[in-house]
Parts: sequence; C-alpha cells; structure tokens
Amino acid sequence: MGRWINACRKAGVCWFLTTGSVVLFGQLPQQAGAQASPQTFVATQQPVGANQAAITPTIRPDYVLGPNDQILVRVPQEEQINERPFRIDPDGFVSLPVAGRVKAEGLTVQAMEAELAQRLRQYILNPLVSITVVQYRSDPVFFVGAFRVPGIYPLQGRRTLVEMLAAVGGTLPNASRRIKVTRRADHGPIPLPQAIQDTEKKTSTVEISMRSLTENINPEEDIVLQAYDIVSVERAEKVYVSGEVLRTSAIELGERESISVVQAMTEAGGFGPNAVRDRVMVLRPVLGTNRRAVLPVDVSKIFAGKEVDFPLLPNDVLLVQRSSTRAFLVPVSTQLVSSLPYLIITALLRR
Repeated sequence: MGRWINACRKAGVCWFLTTGSVVLFGQLPQQAGAQASPQTFVATQQPVGANQAAITPTIRPDYVLGPNDQILVRVPQEEQINERPFRIDPDGFVSLPVAGRVKAEGLTVQAMEAELAQRLRQYILNPLVSITVVQYRSDPVFFVGAFRVPGIYPLQGRRTLVEMLAAVGGTLPNASRRIKVTRRADHGPIPLPQAIQDTEKKTSTVEISMRSLTENINPEEDIVLQAYDIVSVERAEKVYVSGEVLRTSAIELGERESISVVQAMTEAGGFGPNAVRDRVMVLRPVLGTNRRAVLPVDVSKIFAGKEVDFPLLPNDVLLVQRSSTRAFLVPVSTQLVSSLPYLIITALLRR
C-alpha cells in the first residue's frame, strides 16, 4: 500500500486518507513549479493489504497516448513493472520489462492496458494491469459532459474555445446552450467581466452562451484556453412555471437560448382562476450563489401588447401569484348560488 501511495505522491495525481481502509478523494496539493492533473479518482473502500490493482478509478479518461507521455504501470504480479513510470519514446513505443517494446501511440489508456495484459498472459496467469498518465506530452484541456466526444485533449499552441469545440465535435443535441469554463487561479482569471473568482477553491469560472460563440456576437467570449482548463456542459436546461396556473410545468429548452413568458404560459395551459396577472415574478438564479433575483413582470400588459415579452433563461422560475381575495370570494359566491332556491322559497312563504 505504501508503495502505491508513494507512487501517487511522486506523480502528483492523488491523495489518501487512511483509517484502517483506503478512500481516494482527489489530487495532491500542487507543489511549486509542478503541474498536477485535475483528474478525479474515486476508489471503493478496501481493507489495507488487499490487492491494490483491484482499486480502479470509477472515472477513467479515454485519453489517447502519444510520444513523450509518461505512464505509471501497475502489475502487482510482476515487480519489474509494478508501480514504475515509463515514458513513451518519440517513435510511439514504450519498452517494458518482460513485455518488451509495445506500440503505445494512438492507443487509449484502456486499450494500452488490454494490450499489455495480452502480452503478459504468456508469463502471468490473469495479469491485473492498471495504467495512469502521470505526465502529458503537452498541456491538457478537459471536456466534460454532453459533448459528442468528451475527454482529455492536448493543448498545442494557442487554441481558442471555438477551435477546441470543433475538435471535440461540438455538443450533443440535448445539451445545454451554455458552456462553463473553469480555470485554475495560478493561470490567472478568465478575462471576461462576468467571470466569478472563487478564492476558496482558487478557481475562475464563467458561463458562455453557445449562440454568442457560434454567431460571434461577442468575440471576446472566444477565450484562449489555458492548461488544465475544464470545459463542461450539462444536459438541456429547463424553465419552470409554478403557482396559479392550470398546469405547473418544467419546460425543456433544448437548443433554445430562452423562451418568452407568453410561450411558457401557453405550455402551462394559461392562468388559473385566481391568478394576479400584473404581479407575476421571475426568480432567476444568481451565478455562483444559492440565491435568486426577483424580477417582477406585468403579464397583463404583455398580453395587451403594451410591453415587450420577457425572455426566460435556463433555470428561471416563472411564479404566478394567487389572489387571496378572489380565492375567498369564489367559494362564498358559489355557496350563495347553491342556496338561492332556498332563499326564494323562504321569501314566498313569508308573504
């Protein structure tokens, strides 16, 4: 166990807490001058002394190996290879004891594990092979979420967000229309006014509209990516309609940037009988917090054409308030109508 921890410490990719069992949480704090990968490894609990090759990360990058990548190989049945770093040579091969010279260039980490296991079966019964990239041939950028080809991509030269999005094939049809970029503080803040700095996490984060990027509405948003940037996109977001409406709804935006209040109300079936149309509120998330901004909307004026329709953005809540006065009068009037025949008969008898 100690040897595996030391290997991880040298690689700078993971750290442990041990209290009779092993739990793998994340990466080591970065040392001065070193570059650590932001990969996240999560391992299940194992008793100390168990076969360490059985501890495999649940998040495995589908990284394509190439010349000058350095890999850490774990094969507990073979000490000449186990927990040793090897560098892929300029020709794309890696020379390993017992296994010999193996072509690594063009293989993913998983494919390389399978290739090495196949070679070792000549000498070892059921070899357990695990490979981790501990040093990249060039600075990596991480694409996570609803991309067509998510993964780790080498950042070679000056590459912008749009260029790298083309390299990953863009987003899936059901992806959100907003992209999130997270940057480590040691690479400086993201140079956009809407970027949020997190001093505790030591990161800079910004959300960018896909429409703005593709239509070049704001050229500054096509930022130059830096080493270890994490570009993420969620599944398509929704707009929620709640309160005094005929049908509370969660409306998926799909490829739309937004929908209007009129569209949202139409999908929700319209107003309920006790709705206050001039006191509708939009509850909009405040980026980087758990709070929501309250934006009043006079829907009666929008329907009358006196005001411009209001755009609802992802995760907005359109809340239609209920009139307490109307809610009280309706049951009372209903009761009066139902008792009207009785009142008429009583009046006639008193004559």
